[in-house]
Amino acid sequence: MNEQQELKELRELVQYYEKVIKNMSVPIIPSIVPRTILVPIAGFIYRDRFETIRTKVLKYAAEHRETECVVFDFTGVALEDVETFDYNELASELAELNSAQKLMGLRPLYVGFNPRFVQEIVHAGIQVDLEVYINFRTALKVLLKENENALSGMK
Repeated sequence: MNEQQELKELRELVQYYEKVIKNMSVPIIPSIVPRTILVPIAGFIYRDRFETIRTKVLKYAAEHRETECVVFDFTGVALEDVETFDYNELASELAELNSAQKLMGLRPLYVGFNPRFVQEIVHAGIQVDLEVYINFRTALKVLLKENENALSGMK
């Protein structure tokens, strides 16, 4: 095999693996809470990844019209995973993610933010209007209680 052919095959392989990673980077998991999905986010965060998250979740919601609530779980994102991100830019990406969900008629909830990340956002004076809970369990308790109240009110 000549060098040009080998280089071409390596480029194709890299493109293939990039596609695989992109598809795996945003799992969408139906929750035990009716009409709710979980989107666990782990690892390195960057602008294109936020775009992928927005796109995949909106596409899922369009295909599963019963979806009403999306829980974005950032527990798997360590401080070093966002260190290269400018905090203003990160806050802007979160605001865009939030707005896109709301425009689709979804209720976005966020859990598991790293305390240092939160400190940096607050210290920078950045305003981000998000519904946030300390962890996934707490968010689920709130949603289950709301569902229970809604169901008991229908009797």
